[in-house]
Amino acid sequence: MASINPPIRVLVVEDEMFIRMDVVEFLRAAGVDVVEAISAAEGIRLLERDPDIRLMFTDIDMPGAMNGLKLAAAVRERWPPIKIIATSGHFKLQAGDLPPDALFFLKPYQPAEIIDAVRRLTYAA
Repeated sequence: MASINPPIRVLVVEDEMFIRMDVVEFLRAAGVDVVEAISAAEGIRLLERDPDIRLMFTDIDMPGAMNGLKLAAAVRERWPPIKIIATSGHFKLQAGDLPPDALFFLKPYQPAEIIDAVRRLTYAA
């Protein structure tokens, strides 16, 4: 049976091409509408142009002036309704590093964990 609701749109911000391709693939297979960015700056540009993005999935460890933590803070400030999931294989998270309602997953994560988190965050009442 087809879903009544349109697919949710998720922004994936990941500088590592193969990791980004994998995340995009498993989210799309789960029925999620995905837009991709290779940097925090590109992610901000996409958010400015696309009001339908409801969740951002971002890596923390990214090159450039803005890493995933700074990106999460900027998104929370400018687009408070957007849900945030952050991930890292190296970064040790401290209390207060992410906005209070953001989720964090240590790499390597299981695709099912991310899909479940996306659904919980976007379909919550």
